[in-house]
Amino acid sequence: MNELPERIRIKDIARLADVSVGTVDRVIHGRSGVSESSKKRVEEILGQLHYQPNMYASALASNKKYFFICLLPQHLEGEYWTAVEEGLNNAVAAYSDFNISMKMCYYDPYDYTSFLSAGKEILTEHPDGVLIVPTVPQFTCSFTNLLSESSIPYIFIDSNIAGLNQLAFYGQNSEKSGYFAAKMLMLMAGDSTEIVIFRQIKEGIVGSNQQENRELGFRKYMKEYFPTCQITELDLHPKHLKEDNQLLDAYFKEHPSVTCGITFNSKVHIIGEYLEEKQSKNFNLMGYDLLERNVTCLRNGSVSMLIAQQPEMQGYNGVKALCDQLIFKKEINCINYMPIDLLTAENIDFYIKFQQ
Repeated sequence: MNELPERIRIKDIARLADVSVGTVDRVIHGRSGVSESSKKRVEEILGQLHYQPNMYASALASNKKYFFICLLPQHLEGEYWTAVEEGLNNAVAAYSDFNISMKMCYYDPYDYTSFLSAGKEILTEHPDGVLIVPTVPQFTCSFTNLLSESSIPYIFIDSNIAGLNQLAFYGQNSEKSGYFAAKMLMLMAGDSTEIVIFRQIKEGIVGSNQQENRELGFRKYMKEYFPTCQITELDLHPKHLKEDNQLLDAYFKEHPSVTCGITFNSKVHIIGEYLEEKQSKNFNLMGYDLLERNVTCLRNGSVSMLIAQQPEMQGYNGVKALCDQLIFKKEINCINYMPIDLLTAENIDFYIKFQQ
């Protein structure tokens, strides 16, 4: 073999295989128009040299455009999904050199047909990749089957559904998160014989796979270690928040001895702000996510602990995975669990500063 430069170029491979530069380029990128004999010679040379193409430069040169769509639950500015959107948009900006664009679509998490309608609309736009916050498995599967039939890769964010054909998942192990939350809550509960789970629920629909799986993990821990502790439930309204205070008044009047509770969604501030209004200082409350109102309650002492899950990174990494697969042809790790971060008034400022 002739002497080669330290950095192998396509023209060096073409010279060794006795073919044109264009032929080598077509072989490397899997394009047609190459005879079997030429393809075989080029592949032999590539193997001998352990050649790795510069996919970054190739992607820049191709000028191909990539269109992604993200399907998120409907939300207000400042709620949990705002942070996911921020991560998505940051990733689109970071990969802007590669001509990627993204559209946000939304569904009502308390209406399964809303998810299906949004999914059908997405399919009409023929995206190159889709990021999904799944609803319940039955309805999620109906949509993802159609994506698979169209060879459209998809990423799950926030919650995972096993057995489907997702390219990757980014989010917490929700059952282990709930198990961990129970362990932390019972450290505060001491000898309490009764605790409460606060839910937001509409007509039997919790609105989030994560919440349901967290509760499963929570109850698993309680059954193993505190089987005699009574778990009561209070269902709050997801869309009629003014009625929540009345429900909370009635609950605490009926259960005056309960001093520990948890909510598995991102709106623990609803209970925290109620406790502040009532000047109740002897209730240990846990919740999820670093919403501004949640953090304020944590600092004020009406929330004892928050569990964070880095929603910005979930969104960012989801877009990155699609880019790595579609543009750079990289292998993608399917299951990617986010850390289970426990935050208190004492460490919240350090955590936020570190995340910035």
